[in-house]
Amino acid sequence: MLDFGTGGLDLAYEVMRGYDALVLVDVSRQGGEPGTLYVMEASEKEVEAGIEDGQVINPHAMDPQTVLRFVKTVGAWPGKVVVVACEPASVEEMGMGLSEEVARAVDGAADLVARTIDELQADAAYAVD
Repeated sequence: MLDFGTGGLDLAYEVMRGYDALVLVDVSRQGGEPGTLYVMEASEKEVEAGIEDGQVINPHAMDPQTVLRFVKTVGAWPGKVVVVACEPASVEEMGMGLSEEVARAVDGAADLVARTIDELQADAAYAVD
């Protein structure tokens, strides 16, 4: 397990090394109550590919969607991509810390990530030897 924090470009380069599966942890507005947890699979077909001539990708602001777009463009899509996400209370304010609702969801999110990894490792297609 590796933590890339906001280092999206570092994450993209690491994914390009070749993996059978990738688990991303992020926030995602899905319309639920703040603190609601989601497990979503990212499909290679659904991720836009391509970087237009002159288009800039900020290496310091690469969110998971941009990372996936980048790795798809360079042909390095991992076998399976799962996103474990939490519904935020707010993402407009810059700063450190979590809302109360999201803070209460942290332990459940950690358990959900561990279960997701266990499921991937139990799947013969993604088992680690």
